[in-house]
Amino acid sequence: MGDGVLSQEEINALLAGGVPDAPADTSGSGGGGELTSEEIDTIGEVANISMGSAATSLFALVNIKVEISTPVVTETNWDELASNYTDKCVVVRIGYTKGIDGSNVLVLKENDVKVITDLMMGGDGTNTDGEITELHLSAISEAMNQMMGASATSLSSMLGMMVDISPPNATLTDLAAVSGGEIDSFLENNFVRIAFKMEIGDLVDSEMMQLYPISLAKEMCGAVQNTMETDSKSTVDDAASPPPAAEAAPPPAPEAAPQASPPPAAPQMDPNMMQGQPMMAQPYYAPQPQINVQPAQFTPFGPNFSAQFAQENIDLILDVPLEVTVELGRTNKTIQDILDFAPGTIIELNKIAGEPIDVLVNGKYVAKGEVVVIEESFGVRITEIIKD
Repeated sequence: MGDGVLSQEEINALLAGGVPDAPADTSGSGGGGELTSEEIDTIGEVANISMGSAATSLFALVNIKVEISTPVVTETNWDELASNYTDKCVVVRIGYTKGIDGSNVLVLKENDVKVITDLMMGGDGTNTDGEITELHLSAISEAMNQMMGASATSLSSMLGMMVDISPPNATLTDLAAVSGGEIDSFLENNFVRIAFKMEIGDLVDSEMMQLYPISLAKEMCGAVQNTMETDSKSTVDDAASPPPAAEAAPPPAPEAAPQASPPPAAPQMDPNMMQGQPMMAQPYYAPQPQINVQPAQFTPFGPNFSAQFAQENIDLILDVPLEVTVELGRTNKTIQDILDFAPGTIIELNKIAGEPIDVLVNGKYVAKGEVVVIEESFGVRITEIIKD
């Protein structure tokens, strides 16, 4: 009925009291696939919570705000996935070693990995020139280890079982040039694709993918369902069981005597009356102690209190050792330059020959000086004290 006119088949179906069969949905959103729409929703919620924890871990590594959006869950295959990527990507494979059986694969764009690596190395995220090296792969493996470790902790809470992962393995891969089975065996068949929009400050606005085998997705859905049923049953049982106080209520406590009146004294019994008679226990009331409460008194500080205190107590810290550093100069080098260092390499500093050198105490710039030689040892003659 796409043009607003009923076909003869639809008319016959309506007259018969039914509707014509709708075509099967094969869009990968739950209908016509191996996962139901409820399982798709469950996987999306699990991924949303676990990746929220992963984003927090990544923020701790790069020290820049990280946002990972609500995931989009679909079923797909390797050919369809690889057709969307024309450039090389970094593929990170992580296996589950405890709790659930299987593995998952993360796919990140090459430039995103360079930005994350540069931030982890203390850069500003703009040093993205050159090819992906082993240093980049090692750094992103560590980042994914921290992120997926946090994700596994969240999974443990949601699935009601201990979940642990294996060390990540990162490779630079041209998705269009390899088959899925070369990366992981579950990629030979249909699998679950979870797409996240990842933003890292104003440096990255990209997409990260997480791939699951369908069997693992179903296992997680079953575990989540079992956890929910267990929690629901526990709540019902707690509500149905009577409170412990209803089974055996304690005897009422005797009323306390008013504090204003003195406690009654225990009656004195005649020793002759105790002959052959059972002794009745008498209640004992401990006298209330008298507490003297007064407002606190403070001695006012004098106008020169802080100066007097510092002058009187400076001797207490005169023997505290401080680290004195003499800095000839500084320079900035790339990681590639540092890796090329060898005996005989000359490093040019930002100081001119003969220029005064800097003297730092515990990292604070305090003086300038010049290099001298004292009995075959180097020394520094202070030429200027730096005042704040």
